[in-house]
Amino acid sequence: MVVASHRQDRTYHPPPGACPLCPTRDGRPTEIPAADYEVVVLENRFPALAGPGRCEVVCFTADHDGSFAALDDERAALVLAAWTDRTAELSALPGVEQVFCFENRGAEIGVTLTHPHGQIYAYPFVTPRTERVLASVAAHRGRTGRNLFDDVVAAEEADGRRVVLAGEHWTAFVPYAARWPYEVHLHPRRRVPGLTALGAAARAELPGLQRELLRRFDRLFGPDAPPTPYVSGWHQAPVRHPLRAEFALHLEVFTVRRTPGKLKFLAGSESGMNVFINDVPPEAAAERLREAASE
Repeated sequence: MVVASHRQDRTYHPPPGACPLCPTRDGRPTEIPAADYEVVVLENRFPALAGPGRCEVVCFTADHDGSFAALDDERAALVLAAWTDRTAELSALPGVEQVFCFENRGAEIGVTLTHPHGQIYAYPFVTPRTERVLASVAAHRGRTGRNLFDDVVAAEEADGRRVVLAGEHWTAFVPYAARWPYEVHLHPRRRVPGLTALGAAARAELPGLQRELLRRFDRLFGPDAPPTPYVSGWHQAPVRHPLRAEFALHLEVFTVRRTPGKLKFLAGSESGMNVFINDVPPEAAAERLREAASE
């Protein structure tokens, strides 16, 4: 658990024309002292982590009304390069144990700035969820002699019902035990521990697949629905964990919207017991995401 009481005073839905992530123009200074930009990385003024931990902001575009899905492949590749570079730099800092690159999108998720941006958290510890995953990885290796991530990806591809899209180097599927109404995991076919270990071919194919996945999320609830709120996060291996090589880099994307106009709330079972109750069968979610493919 992290306590960051100073974040109560962070910038909250500033009025039009006062966005701190837009370029500095017309004499109005912002966090970015340039009239235009492609991708910018800056330190978070209201970091959740202190001491050896770090929090950074990644601005995807100078267009305040844009989105990651609306970027072209070249710009999306530049964002990926920024995440990769910062992962390498932050991982080398003393005390940093895990780096998480993610995007929160939409007021329903809790976003306080609508400008298209992501964040990077460099934790001074291994996160509880990752510790649980690695415990399962170790147990699976002990029982079978195989890697858990490899077996999950192979099983999903063999089954096929929950596969959403696939490329030569990547595959995306709704996990059979999905916690959220619409949740997709995107894995490289060759397991690597983090972004810095991706090969050139997988790195080149990724921007198009990631953008297509996010476009499908935006089509889920119909052409007249507001943009789909989501969390999109890169799960990477801890920096120095003995099971680092057993972990598999993957992107997880999920939305809290379960149907048009209705959200999935974390009520008693989810918040009190961490037992998720999903309103949408994973196979139905995967079918709907396949139907939402770009023409």
